[in-house]
Amino acid sequence: MSLREIVLQVCQVFTVIAFAPLLQGFILWAEERVQRSAGPSVFQPYRDLAKLFRKQIVVPRTASWIFWIAPVVAFTCMLTVPVLIPVLTNFPLPYSDMGDILGGGLILTLGSFMIVLAGLDSGSAYGGVGSSRAVMLGILAEPTLILVFVGITLLAKAMIPFVVNHLLVDSPAVYWSPAHLFLVAAFFVLLLVETDRLPIHSSTHIEVYMIEEARVLEYSGPLLALIKWASMMKQFILYTIFCNVLILPWGLSAQGTAIGALGALGAILLKFLLVALAVVVVETIQSRLRFYRYQEPLAASFLLAVVAIISTQLG
Repeated sequence: MSLREIVLQVCQVFTVIAFAPLLQGFILWAEERVQRSAGPSVFQPYRDLAKLFRKQIVVPRTASWIFWIAPVVAFTCMLTVPVLIPVLTNFPLPYSDMGDILGGGLILTLGSFMIVLAGLDSGSAYGGVGSSRAVMLGILAEPTLILVFVGITLLAKAMIPFVVNHLLVDSPAVYWSPAHLFLVAAFFVLLLVETDRLPIHSSTHIEVYMIEEARVLEYSGPLLALIKWASMMKQFILYTIFCNVLILPWGLSAQGTAIGALGALGAILLKFLLVALAVVVVETIQSRLRFYRYQEPLAASFLLAVVAIISTQLG
């Protein structure tokens, strides 16, 4: 364990912390541009977080200690996952062996689970509705996520994301194999689900069919800032897994030099730009669906993951 590796490990975590609001800002800006509106600046999420950290905390009388610790746990979970995945380098760094790709998925799920508990703990009707609907989505989304990770494991014969990255870079036949393409399609649907982009609800706090916003409607001040920031970091992490492990595994630093890390940062921002534009286009052209049709895209993603697993075994 060298000092350079430790610095790179810290830089990976700091990259997620610092650039997660920028990714969110770009997606919101691009959505407005596609709809021919001016829209907010790409830096607006930074201003929103700064404003929330200056606000007063207001806690419902019915809330317990769960309401207080949920934002901290969710934020801490998002600080842990960047240690396990390739953000800037294509080789493991100190503490990268603490968990595999499935462990990272379970940590992400833990953060979401705490927010669900907080929504129920607040005693708000909106919090209960939002949490119950989030669980309904999770019933299909979480098994599909596990199946995708199982498919990746069977494809690479390993559960370490760095191994998957090297396999796809070194073997074009595996990259263009049906199993890999099915996994990419399945994970893209999950990306829409986990980042609040399904056309069955609103991502704003002013409509009654909101899900994610309903769970945190009772939060305010720094606690709400932590939840918002954790949500942006989760989105950044999922984009990182999708880009650096599955669809665009190139452009990472192989030597761990300062120039290589900066180049990897530029590459990851370019990858996110392409994927974010695809997400914006899909979300914009898709008509709003009734809530009970939430199972349709998730069932399609589940079937794609199953077909990918079957393809790995037949191959």
